Amino acid sequence: MAAAAVDSAMEVVPALAEEAAPEAAGLSCLVNLPGEVLEYILCSGSLTAADIGRVSSTCRRLRELCQSSGKVWKEQFRVRKALTWKYYAKKILYYLRQQKILNNLKAFLQQPDDYESYLEGAVYIDQYCNPLSDISLKDIQAQIDSIVELVCKTLRGINSRHPSLAFKAGESSMIMEIELQSQVLDAMNYVLYDQLKFKGNRMDYYNALNLYMHQVLIRRTGIPISMSLLYLTIARQLGVPLEPVNFPSHFLLRWCQGAEGASLDIFDYIYIDAFGKGKQLTVKECEYLIGQHVTAALYGVVNVKKVLQRMVGNLLSLGKREGIDQSYQLLRDSLDLYLAMYPDQVQLLLLQARLYFHLGIWPEKSFCLVLKVLDILQHIQTLDPGQHGAVGYLVQHTLEHIERKKEEVGVEVKLRSHEKHRDVCYSIGLIMKHKSVHCRNHRRLSCSEPDLRFLFCRKGLAFLTASLLMDDLYGYNCVIYGWDPTCMMGHEWIRNMNVHSLPHGHHQPFYNVLVEDGSCRYAAQENLEYNVEPQEISHPDVGRYFSEFTGTHYIPNAELEIRYPEDLESVYETVQNIYSAKKEDVE
Repeated sequence: MAAAAVDSAMEVVPALAEEAAPEAAGLSCLVNLPGEVLEYILCSGSLTAADIGRVSSTCRRLRELCQSSGKVWKEQFRVRKALTWKYYAKKILYYLRQQKILNNLKAFLQQPDDYESYLEGAVYIDQYCNPLSDISLKDIQAQIDSIVELVCKTLRGINSRHPSLAFKAGESSMIMEIELQSQVLDAMNYVLYDQLKFKGNRMDYYNALNLYMHQVLIRRTGIPISMSLLYLTIARQLGVPLEPVNFPSHFLLRWCQGAEGASLDIFDYIYIDAFGKGKQLTVKECEYLIGQHVTAALYGVVNVKKVLQRMVGNLLSLGKREGIDQSYQLLRDSLDLYLAMYPDQVQLLLLQARLYFHLGIWPEKSFCLVLKVLDILQHIQTLDPGQHGAVGYLVQHTLEHIERKKEEVGVEVKLRSHEKHRDVCYSIGLIMKHKSVHCRNHRRLSCSEPDLRFLFCRKGLAFLTASLLMDDLYGYNCVIYGWDPTCMMGHEWIRNMNVHSLPHGHHQPFYNVLVEDGSCRYAAQENLEYNVEPQEISHPDVGRYFSEFTGTHYIPNAELEIRYPEDLESVYETVQNIYSAKKEDVE
């Protein structure tokens, strides 16, 4: 009944919207329909945003049904179509926001050395690495202020006349009495570690989220440097003059115990481990913490720029080892940040040149990356003529790449009807799941290894099509963005992944997939089977290859369809067979 009403009503909606006349007879028929039927009609995919706007202007009932917070507009703007447009729009927005943030950071770094807004600098790093997130110093400071209020409440129970309680919001001064400072730190430790359950992230230490201040506040965990900056900020707002110590392997804070104006040495301080629940340490205990003796210089206080250098250095180390994001976005972002602070670091400039060179070898990448490589190499040569050999090598390969680009006449097209592709079973959009397969050393047959030799392989990785998979062993879904008639990886990868242990070895089709954890993997055909429960894949590169998710499979964008022109017809036929059979079984 509802379906029949929808079919007939859909024929008159466009006309009614065009006329927009309340007295029209057709409108009376439409508005007399039950509310759920009207909503069903307006949520159909055949109406555009302009249609909804015109319909909502015809009468009060339709206007109420089309209110901005209602289901109709939510359905109209569901993130299902135009994935490719959204993908490139995000890329542009990502770049523009990063440029603005980087300019703000450079201006911030021009402040005098006694400018000690450690939190502000940390927020710039957070913003640069997460430019599409809504992160602001104001919001982060507001969250910290709420923690300060809780500390004050606890402090009032310890000492109702404590001078810190008289500080106004946004204003503070330093308290000189050690006993009063100690009361503040006791209250802080109780609120942070007992009441709010903040703790050092020992279980997932090497996670970039531990360095982003907005994530530290959300997840209530971090590593020594991020936990120390939070602790330092709260303490200073309450009048305790803690200072940052760039201690090796474990960032610390120091708390002066000596008299003001006296000549002090490292033994006149207590060292605070914010990662270890605010534990107070002596010099000897600090050395025990890292298992080695260090010189007195390493107990000294550091300025904002040095603190930020260490934070970015941590991100840089994580970026070098990351294997999930094959665009190496974290490595690129951390290199940008480090070189913004120290633009003449030759080794990092060389790393950046190599990185841009490798990321620029695929045909769909922007040609301007090649030119950027040459600019970086010229800068390196100016800074350090001794790097002539390394620079010459990269220049030679960059110029060879330019020549290859000139010779490229088109894209590789893979036809399913071709004899050499006769064994390829799966096409774009098929719903699959990955069988639980144990390889040697329990390693997955995937190309997620953080090795540039694999990452920048020209064949078998670049242009793949669409199917969803689920890995039973590891519990994730993924979407195929292409296939090869046989394994196209190198001998070393095949040996390391023990592909020869498979019944069909490497002489079978292999599929590249985007996984919901952000990784890209390479799966053997014999390890795949149909999955009758499809899900959207929240991978950042989905829009690079697909224009729409239909609910059962992804539709390739125009570029990908050119490379696999025969896959779409095949997937429609397979999807119909799979889901029609499932529907009949359910009925």
